[in-house]
Amino acid sequence: QVQLVESGGGLVQPGGSLRLSCAASGMGFERYIVAWYRQAPGKQRELVAFISSAGNTNYADSVKGRFTISRDDAKNTVYLQMNSLKPEDTAVYYCNKGVIWGQGTQVTVSS
Repeated sequence: QVQLVESGGGLVQPGGSLRLSCAASGMGFERYIVAWYRQAPGKQRELVAFISSAGNTNYADSVKGRFTISRDDAKNTVYLQMNSLKPEDTAVYYCNKGVIWGQGTQVTVSS
């Protein structure tokens, strides 16, 4: 069964950091673009960042300079390092590859 499983979410104070992980089972990442999306309450799901098979990256303007997406194809895992977190980063974060979505992990930024 093909699955994406996110982990690493939690509660953090403004200015803090978290690292999210997206682990794939039943498939490999190596030839695919993998993306992180997020959805805040009452808002549409939005693209946060994606990484190509060649390692090229792209970020939403709202997270540029603060978030870093990376991949370890040997571990079938994609990461999202989030620094200088803000309350507006609060959302459920989802990993995506093509039509496959993970279940999401909650990130809450609050003092």
